[in-house]
Amino acid sequence: MKRNLSVAIFLLWASFALGQTCPNPILISPVNGQSNVPVNASISWNSVVGVTGYKISIGTTAGGGDIINDLNVGSATSFTPPNGLPELTEIFVTVSLFFFDTATGEITLACNSESFFTEDVTTPPPCTSMINPLNGATDVNFATNISWGASPTATGYRLTLGTAPGLGDLLNNQVLGNQLFYDPPVDFPILTTIYVQITPYNENGSLAPCPAESFTTGDVVTIPGCTSLISPLNGAINVPLTPFLEWTAVPGATGYRVILGSTPFTTDVLDNVVFSTNSTFVINFEPNKTYFMTIIPFNDAGEAFGCTQESFSTILGCGPYFDITTGDLITLNPPIDFPEIISFCDDQLPFTTTTTDVADGYRWFRIDAAGNELLISETAEVVLEEAGDYRYEAYNTVEQSGITIECPSEQIFSLIVSTPARITGVTLAEIATGTRITVSAEGPGDYEYALDNIDGPYQDSNVFETTAEFEYRIYVRDKFGCGITEEIVNQDLTLNGFPKFFTPNGDGINDFWQFILPEALNENPLEVIYIFDRSGNLLAQIDPFSQGWDGNLNGGPLPSSDYWFRARLINERIVNGHFTLKR
Repeated sequence: MKRNLSVAIFLLWASFALGQTCPNPILISPVNGQSNVPVNASISWNSVVGVTGYKISIGTTAGGGDIINDLNVGSATSFTPPNGLPELTEIFVTVSLFFFDTATGEITLACNSESFFTEDVTTPPPCTSMINPLNGATDVNFATNISWGASPTATGYRLTLGTAPGLGDLLNNQVLGNQLFYDPPVDFPILTTIYVQITPYNENGSLAPCPAESFTTGDVVTIPGCTSLISPLNGAINVPLTPFLEWTAVPGATGYRVILGSTPFTTDVLDNVVFSTNSTFVINFEPNKTYFMTIIPFNDAGEAFGCTQESFSTILGCGPYFDITTGDLITLNPPIDFPEIISFCDDQLPFTTTTTDVADGYRWFRIDAAGNELLISETAEVVLEEAGDYRYEAYNTVEQSGITIECPSEQIFSLIVSTPARITGVTLAEIATGTRITVSAEGPGDYEYALDNIDGPYQDSNVFETTAEFEYRIYVRDKFGCGITEEIVNQDLTLNGFPKFFTPNGDGINDFWQFILPEALNENPLEVIYIFDRSGNLLAQIDPFSQGWDGNLNGGPLPSSDYWFRARLINERIVNGHFTLKR
């Protein structure tokens, strides 16, 4: 009961914690519900990130496997049924996601079946050829099997074997059904040429006669049998990370082909590596991982057939690993909470910091410009002499199988010098509700901003939206207490309020030039406006609350031209600008 519960917990962990779920739909080709699909079609499906591998079942009922039953296809996302598919049939495909856990073993998550309909085949199948032995091969083992490639649309094969072309003295036009191999009940005669004729057929007949092929047998040599692991034994746990691998020597074997991977489908450690002896060292296995190994003895007669895969697991290491008893993921590394950036004021060197993380040991390293590390402390406290990059490491020590290992956690962090900010610009923009203020500040520190009050409130954003005023006080504060920078900003009235032109022609439109109070301002900020010509001669003085200037001097109209103004605000600030008189 406990194991079933653990399996269920693991499935939930795999499905939800890692996000490994079935796509919908899962089939890419043929798509669900497709019709008239070729009987020799390849089947492909959507990949799922993080899945170890896939299994596929193909049948004539939902979830069935009467054509292909729960076949491992590794990490491949496509599969071609070796014998094709039956015609005029609804074909159901079930793809399963494959997981592997060292405690619970193989676990699969079956996706919903999807189906398609095959075509109606109306022609005989084409001829095929031998795969094993190859046509013309010599010195073939007398106990060999015969295999051939699939013929598209074939529903069966007939086989003729003889010691002369077309003779059939060993096997005469034997109907074998829909299979791609033949295991003779008796061995072939040695040192003899064997003639092979393979005839595919379906309900529409065959293309007989197909051409004959041949191979020649060798003298008597026995194919070696399979072997098994001695060290570590199949299923062993807590295997050292640099183990000595050994397997039983097989009489008559001249070598061993070894496949070793971190999943049942991969060869990421040893990929069909040939050994002349029955042992080898393998270095640098990963901890807490199961490895899968297949050993195939061989000699001049061929290689052992049907050798099984064995497995073993390395020491747990630091994890994470699945605890079958509790259903939890266990990690032995200490949890750490250390920032990526530490800032200090430029007058505070050397700077001392202490970690609050709980661990068996600590290390602090200074990282130079070339990426080299220098150990500077092995306690929870470190003295940092200069700004730059550092690496902090906290670790726990663990005893496993008589070996002490370290399980570290680390954080790369930067120590930066903080100074008061330098305000490089303040931009004011009129908006419907008043004024938008954008502050630009430079410096190595981490800054926050306040408006009109040195005590805040402060905000991370450098943008304020507020009511229109004549003057604003901007405050930029270093978050690490290294100082506050202040700047006073006046509203730039030249941006609005003063018309760019006027047309004193008596039509009642733009006949007078006068300051127009912007909607964002609550009161007129001006005391007096002076108007000058290009030579600087004073032409008029107007009250900001009057009708404005009519473009005349001593009762006479002035010509079309550019004129200058100087406005004095109630806070004694002066605003200058120019405008155009048009007639």
